[in-house]
Amino acid sequence: MKSSRLLTILLLLQNRGRMTAHELAEELEVSVRTVYRDVESLHAAGVPLYGDAGHRGGYRLLAGHRNRLTDLYAREAEALVLAGLPVAADELGLGGHFSDAQLKLRAALPAPLREHVDRLRTRFHIDAPGWYAEDTEAPFLPQVADAVRTGRVLAVRYRRWKEPTDVDRRLEPYGLVLKAGRWYLVAGPGPRTYRVDQILDLTVTGEEAVVPEGFDLATHWRAAQDDFHARLRRGEALVRISPRGAARLGGAAARAVTEYGTEEPDGWIRVALPVEGPEHAHDTLLGLGTEVEVLAPEDLRERIAATVRTLAARYA
Repeated sequence: MKSSRLLTILLLLQNRGRMTAHELAEELEVSVRTVYRDVESLHAAGVPLYGDAGHRGGYRLLAGHRNRLTDLYAREAEALVLAGLPVAADELGLGGHFSDAQLKLRAALPAPLREHVDRLRTRFHIDAPGWYAEDTEAPFLPQVADAVRTGRVLAVRYRRWKEPTDVDRRLEPYGLVLKAGRWYLVAGPGPRTYRVDQILDLTVTGEEAVVPEGFDLATHWRAAQDDFHARLRRGEALVRISPRGAARLGGAAARAVTEYGTEEPDGWIRVALPVEGPEHAHDTLLGLGTEVEVLAPEDLRERIAATVRTLAARYA
């Protein structure tokens, strides 16, 4: 995309100094003729870009010319990191800084790029939560985010799923993760993962949090997710399922049908579906109604049959 190349040329010259047309063409993976045309576009936009002839010639920006992005304040730069998710910036208490950063970014761009950015802003919108996800309030999210930034220990009152439900915890914040519209705090000791919307009370202490050397939030989160899914898939259920029922499956179950399912003469599919446990398997498969038949394990088949008999008696 031309507008992207123009910005790249500006940043390359700003960071590397003089570059020849051949060097720019190689960096951008375009022809030298394309570089010539892009340079003319930058000239027309008023960018102080000059070309020197000779063996040691090349393109350079006017001495002292700098992109005005260096005028960004620290908090505005933090908000700019979240430019793909303005709602996330707002939830973290950086909404105003995000708007200021966007205005400065727009003002720093040449006219053609500014028009391109304005057009893209009207054509892309990110709505992260799923269709059936409930809105969750996390009133302490700004304080948690500030503790992550400043590296301060948190003393929290936290609500968990098992008894006793409300517990006090001392947390050393390592990072925040936004997953499917919900914020999670990764914190030590452990580290362990906490839902921010389950924090009932919070105090930011003066104690400094110590993040383990070499800890990488993205790497840890991927590993934790892999472990979570591995522990969920504790067994299998052998079933016969209709094409209509198979179309209602998702995730690992849908992949199992596609990759390992065997079509039978009546058009139904025989397949071993991964299940999280007896309770989940019972509820999920029963929800498919007459579109599925459980063949094994026998205890799951008997449990579903007992539920069906109870329903039949209730609606007799």
